[in-house]
Amino acid sequence: MKAWRVNELGEPRDVLRLEEVADLAPGPGQLMVRVLAAPANFPDVLLCRGEYQIKPPLPFTPGVELCGEVVAVGEGVTRFAVGDRVIGNPSLPGGGFAELAVMEESNTFPAPAALDDAEASALSIGYQTGWFALHRRTQLQPGETLLVHAAAGGVGSAAVQLGKAAGAKVIGVVGGPHKAEYCRRLGADLVIDRHTEDIVAAVKDFTGGRGADVVFDPVGGDAYTKSTKCIAFEGRIIVIGFAGGTIPQPALNHALIKNYSIIGLHWGLYKAYNQQAIDDCHIELTRLADEGAIKPLISERLSLTEVADGIGRLGDGTTVGRIVFQP
Repeated sequence: MKAWRVNELGEPRDVLRLEEVADLAPGPGQLMVRVLAAPANFPDVLLCRGEYQIKPPLPFTPGVELCGEVVAVGEGVTRFAVGDRVIGNPSLPGGGFAELAVMEESNTFPAPAALDDAEASALSIGYQTGWFALHRRTQLQPGETLLVHAAAGGVGSAAVQLGKAAGAKVIGVVGGPHKAEYCRRLGADLVIDRHTEDIVAAVKDFTGGRGADVVFDPVGGDAYTKSTKCIAFEGRIIVIGFAGGTIPQPALNHALIKNYSIIGLHWGLYKAYNQQAIDDCHIELTRLADEGAIKPLISERLSLTEVADGIGRLGDGTTVGRIVFQP
């Protein structure tokens, strides 16, 4: 089979190679799928660089989520059968940027019928992260104001849609006019271009001086700093990641004086501590997809041969929306 492999760490365009590798076989508790679609995620960039919290042995194939068709099941698999369309997370070092992938049964879910292959492939990490952030860690309420940084990115775009589905007023922060237009298509009530607008002033103006009740921050750095200047009384800043490259050093006296909370989310930990919560979240996301309340907005549908360039552009910060590769 064909698979993209990283044999040495570095920038995606430099280290990703499309190679012929031996076909896979599922072990106990696993299933093998024919990859129908695999989206680009920022963790794929970090995996290539060796900067992700998970460091698979070299050589490995990135691609942390996918939609696939089950072609074989291992011993003990009971929830899926050959021919099922599924989504979820493949087992590294054999990721989704390949023709075939192996998945643990516990990391696999039925693909929502309301979504096509590319849309379904993007419902796992981003939407699970967004749902856990907004409903389990911060309890976003109808009528509250949600501020989403990197709102045209993978997890940010999911947070925008999930915020609207929850009845919140959503402010999306993006970088550039193309990303702004994409964010409006997602349903944001206000879109702020950080390149040309003052985030703090725009948020305060939109909220009548109150500020944002919940801040969804996958960026860190300056985005976090500005969030602390426009957070509402009893507001919650949810820390998702540091795509901007700088880890903030929170001033805890400021959190005390302004009476806001700083909350961390590491979605992957739920696989170790509360798998049932992930299963329940998938049921809820499927319901929302079936009702048309959420739908991954795919900006580019590319072939398998375009993985290196697509992941490279994601790492450069020049992509808009969700990029999905379809073998």
